[in-house]
Amino acid sequence: MSVMATQFRCIIHGSFSKHFDEIRRAVDVFRSAGIKVLAPKDGELKPGPDGFALFDDEIGQDPRLVELLYLHNLKRLGRNGFSYFVNPDGYIGASASYELGIAQLTNVQCFFSHKLSDHPAYTHHRSVRSADALADYIMSKRSLPPSYVKSNEKHIHKLWEDLMVPGSIVATGAIIEHQTRSSSSEKEVLLVKTHKWGHRYSIVGGKVRRNERLDSALLREVMEETKLKGAVGRHICTFDQIKGSGYYRGGVQHIFVDHVVQVESKAVELNHEAQDYLWVRPSDALAELDIEPNARTTLELYLGQLLVRSP
Repeated sequence: MSVMATQFRCIIHGSFSKHFDEIRRAVDVFRSAGIKVLAPKDGELKPGPDGFALFDDEIGQDPRLVELLYLHNLKRLGRNGFSYFVNPDGYIGASASYELGIAQLTNVQCFFSHKLSDHPAYTHHRSVRSADALADYIMSKRSLPPSYVKSNEKHIHKLWEDLMVPGSIVATGAIIEHQTRSSSSEKEVLLVKTHKWGHRYSIVGGKVRRNERLDSALLREVMEETKLKGAVGRHICTFDQIKGSGYYRGGVQHIFVDHVVQVESKAVELNHEAQDYLWVRPSDALAELDIEPNARTTLELYLGQLLVRSP
């Protein structure tokens, strides 16, 4: 078994009547990689009503009930869960199409064995992977592949995101503070320049995943975006996203919860979410840099706390 144990979980979808052998192979691939497969169950298939394939213990049940019980596994996936669709030659089928719609609407990350040909669903560039390739990625990176949006598909991706976003979003952000021996009350903090905020400076952070605690989400985001290990310090602020900030979405309650994160290294390795970074004193940053409004609010409050705490 993989060193990841069973922290990654998946559900496998597809046409059981047409592609069950391929589905079973995907089950074996993921299990061999240490990924827990929540569905399908083990057993032999039998033909059901209207071409709906059923397992032995499902014979005689209403197919709608069988489908809904299958879909309820989506609630068990947890923060590192995903759906994998087995669709040889691009064919996904009616039942799997329904499952895809529910999975996407509940913000489950979806991957496909082949590019879709019988369904108009939006899929990002990195979502099409063989079971072997996806398992190898998860085993080596210990994370799910991030989405990648082509420049000519950003408008489509935006429309898709507008459908997927729930009514409330909680995001956690970090004033990353480098520990030095300086007697100054102002330690250098890390700011990143990112296209997400119109190429302005911001702080490191991101959305809290399903079943994830705030501190765990914050340290994960810091590691993913900077490769820095840190310790969560004091709470700085909790506030609603500032309207007109450049990333504001009407109709969505977007809450920021920001903390200090203390690190001992300045050796930053950025991922794809930012293109540049800067270690800087907070007062200098506020006076000289173009900082997006949400991060500026947090940085101002952070600096104010320093001034109050200093002798």
